Amino acid sequence: METEHPENIYIPSKTSFEEKIDRVSDLYGQQRLTLEDAAAFLDIDESEVCSLLHQRGMLPSYTVLVLGGAGFIGSNFIHRLITRHPNVRVVNYDKLTYAGNIKNLTALKDNPQHVFVQADIANYESLRKVFETTRIDYIVNFAAETHVDRSIHGHTKDFIQTNVYGVFNILSLIREFPVTKYVHISTDEVYGALQKDDTYLFTEEYPLSPRNPYSATKASGDALCLSFYHTYGIPVTIVRPSNNYGPHQYPEKLVPYFVHLAQQGKPLPLYGDGKHMREWLFVRDNCAGIEKVMWQGKVGEIYNIGGGNERENIEVARMILHLLGKPQSLLAFTEDRLGHDRRYALDSSKIQRELAWRPETSFEEGLADTVAWYVNNYEWILESLRRGALYEHYAGKK
Repeated sequence: METEHPENIYIPSKTSFEEKIDRVSDLYGQQRLTLEDAAAFLDIDESEVCSLLHQRGMLPSYTVLVLGGAGFIGSNFIHRLITRHPNVRVVNYDKLTYAGNIKNLTALKDNPQHVFVQADIANYESLRKVFETTRIDYIVNFAAETHVDRSIHGHTKDFIQTNVYGVFNILSLIREFPVTKYVHISTDEVYGALQKDDTYLFTEEYPLSPRNPYSATKASGDALCLSFYHTYGIPVTIVRPSNNYGPHQYPEKLVPYFVHLAQQGKPLPLYGDGKHMREWLFVRDNCAGIEKVMWQGKVGEIYNIGGGNERENIEVARMILHLLGKPQSLLAFTEDRLGHDRRYALDSSKIQRELAWRPETSFEEGLADTVAWYVNNYEWILESLRRGALYEHYAGKK
């Protein structure tokens, strides 16, 4: 059915806000108005529209199984989903590895919309219990081993267990317990590397060429998803974001790690010449894109989500030092990582064109907010490191 554009809705000039809500409710109930257009017409946030429609009993209830929801991106996504949608119940399934932190969800401790289950997606029986006892509408899978260094230096089996076997478990259970959509979170690293002077960007059709054990396991998970879509009709959609940064990221990653070292007055070690380039995406912009894909994305499709902010690692390090008021002399260089990809960059025109998503946060703004969060929550960094297996290394005690 064709929807109404907000400018085409006729409302007398003296109509009260309550009467406008009634009109919007009628049109939404007839599927003639989207939430986005309703928000534009009423000049309020989409979450407020959801709340108003929910109060009128006009929003269906959904259960979303979020796998890996205590981690960096997963916890940010859950906060967004629950804040914006009073009709959504989240079952948060997380193993709580060193990178998962239940304190990321402290604000939701007594929220009836959030249910936490501590378990591993690689454990088939544990995962099956959730499918057997919960009517699941949507699944979003953030559960993954993600740190490239760990995949290279002795932890490769962990990556295969979670990123491949865990994904197989999810897909196998969906065959038995159907869902509306499974959104699989992948990475830009599956495409391989670009050179600095390459003029093209990675599109969704670009051949996969993973170059380290981490990206190889993520590419394997993607291949399993697409094979289950084509063979069994599993309603899967794949998302490939660029390099995320923001609050609640475990401090093995560049931004929180460098904030931690700089706060201690210790050198910031850059691999090689420091000129490896990444496309940076603020985590909340990424979560907005993932939510768009969950509600509106086509099954069987892949969507790149890029921030459009390409920066060399050395530039990011300099910006962090500047924001902290620390000397640039803290920059240091170390032996390059094995198989270190020079550059990643995505063509995100598909999600922009089809789902009207665009990043809203400039890198300068997002990095300033992120650094400020880690400074104001410095104990969170220390507590995360104390829990993590890499504490001795990343606390700088070696």
